[in-house]
Amino acid sequence: MFEFWFEFASTYCYPAAMCIEEKAARHGIRVEWKPFLLGPIFAAQGWGDSPFNLYPAKGRYMWRDLERLCARRGLSLRHPSQFPRGSVLATRVALIASGEPWLPAFVRAVYHANFAEDRNIGDRAVIAEVLDRLGLPPDAWLSHAESPLAKDGLRAQTEEAQRRGLFGAPSFCVGDELFWGGDRLEHAFEWARRSHAA
Repeated sequence: MFEFWFEFASTYCYPAAMCIEEKAARHGIRVEWKPFLLGPIFAAQGWGDSPFNLYPAKGRYMWRDLERLCARRGLSLRHPSQFPRGSVLATRVALIASGEPWLPAFVRAVYHANFAEDRNIGDRAVIAEVLDRLGLPPDAWLSHAESPLAKDGLRAQTEEAQRRGLFGAPSFCVGDELFWGGDRLEHAFEWARRSHAA
């Protein structure tokens, strides 16, 4: 099992989400998409904000690094006018869409809206538009995402991430092995292939 744990507000998840399917296909690996929220995990560490905001030098480095990374991969990037953005509704949609064939396209579209178009992905209308562009009924999916079942599901998934020791995103899990950061993606795929061969 290869799990991709992602957070829509995470900068480094953006390029990872845009390339993971292509890379997975080359390795012959199926990816399980696992949306979660970093806010509660940061709060448990005593952080009330993203570490990229709490530590300005780290934040400046991250944005310049992301610019280089996106340029190298041919991805558009606009520094979001709000960072991090709330993404609870989008995350709930991704959670309830687990296993749907359109889930990766939805995830990529939300990341593009946030980091390439500087759109407010916390806005219900923006997520409705993303769903509509994918040919999906927005009202039905948003209603489902706003249900108590979806809310409880996201809370449980975030708690699972905490139990498993996740502290940032993107994270990749291969069984009990945790790989953190987009630069560990290839290593995670290699580990998954070796594990499967064994």
